[in-house]
Amino acid sequence: MKFTIKIAMAIAMLTAVCCQCGQPRYDNPDDKPGGKEQENPEEVTTPVDSVFQITLKDDDCNFADWADYGIYVPAGKRRLQGILILQHGCGMEQFGLTRHYDLQYQAFARKWNLAVVETAIHGTCGLWGYPEKGSAAGLEKVLAKAAVKTGHDEIITVPWLLWGHSAGGFWTLGMLRDYPERIIAAVCYSAAWDPDYAYTQTAAEVPLLLRHAGKDDGDPSSKCPETARHTFAKLRAMDAPVSIVLNSGQNHNLSFLRTMAIPFWEAALKQRLSSSGALQPLDRKQTWLADTTTFEIFKEDGYTGNKTRLARLPDEASAKAWKEFATTNVVTDKTAPAAPFDVTANKLGEVLEISWKAVADVESGIGCFNIYKDGTLIGRVPETGVFQDYDRNGDNTYPVPAPAMKYRLTEAPSKSARIGVETVNRDGLKSTITEIKYKP
Repeated sequence: MKFTIKIAMAIAMLTAVCCQCGQPRYDNPDDKPGGKEQENPEEVTTPVDSVFQITLKDDDCNFADWADYGIYVPAGKRRLQGILILQHGCGMEQFGLTRHYDLQYQAFARKWNLAVVETAIHGTCGLWGYPEKGSAAGLEKVLAKAAVKTGHDEIITVPWLLWGHSAGGFWTLGMLRDYPERIIAAVCYSAAWDPDYAYTQTAAEVPLLLRHAGKDDGDPSSKCPETARHTFAKLRAMDAPVSIVLNSGQNHNLSFLRTMAIPFWEAALKQRLSSSGALQPLDRKQTWLADTTTFEIFKEDGYTGNKTRLARLPDEASAKAWKEFATTNVVTDKTAPAAPFDVTANKLGEVLEISWKAVADVESGIGCFNIYKDGTLIGRVPETGVFQDYDRNGDNTYPVPAPAMKYRLTEAPSKSARIGVETVNRDGLKSTITEIKYKP
């Protein structure tokens, strides 16, 4: 069957909700730090992690003009458990590769021992959106190259977490049709074009989260609401663990889906991974159901009513996150971030340079750092805005890379002082303060 696809997308950066550290607004994508095409170094290697880029072109890229892939692999030789694959929508390749530099995704990947692969496919989404027309084979070529580059041979075979926006959501559903045995769980951000796919029973074991924005979800020809509703109905009729969310009042280019995607993926990872490497179906004693009209949630075990109209989620935690996301459009972080570590203070001439290390909060990243002297707040990094954030249209990360974890006192203390650093996540929750004693 041949499809003619014509989609006009308005790419707009819209106002994000404010957290304690504040979030900037970018109405024009080119005003955003890193909004234009990114200068991504071929490889950045640290004692902790490896970040690099692979480009396909010419005969290796029959599905696009060329395709860039940003890859993050945690340090160490532990066998990876899976790969998080992030697929953009039509036109979003113009922003370059950003998300494999994202500290929140990196923290998530380290926690679960995953690699991260982000795409920037420069070509027609009406071609690469179909996995069978070359983009799936292209991905496998990239994974093979990444296996050689990192020494992680398992990258070729480990299962995937998928995320796709718009045409990327269409691509994600195509991957669900073609590679269900490889997919741990999948998230679709306004998947487009309402594909009439026939899914296998193996596909019906994959946890899937579908998000749309109703009448405000893009150009009518993209059929995003129809895609979500029809896919949900088809797979729920097969008893699949599929959930659907309408982000009322938002649109095709505005969603806080990341706040829901991460707890959803974590719930799937807990149950689906096994020591043998084979993916396991969800445990029926842990799954929950959700009423998409009343937003009531309840344990599936023991439920005797008609389930086909109800969303089905991996566990209680993901069901509670779903309810919050469905009713408020965001899942708020309820746990404080980890404290900074390796805090140092060194005198450089008349200046005292304070440096530290920190791990991003898996649920809500890093909003800012507060700096203290003798228990008194004296500064903030960055001075305004967010340390590292993401836009709500396509999930791109900014700034890329994150700022240095450093702060300078213009006048070094003349006597001993307690220097402290505190992490604040994007939801405004604070870590404990890590203090050291500075002696001149």
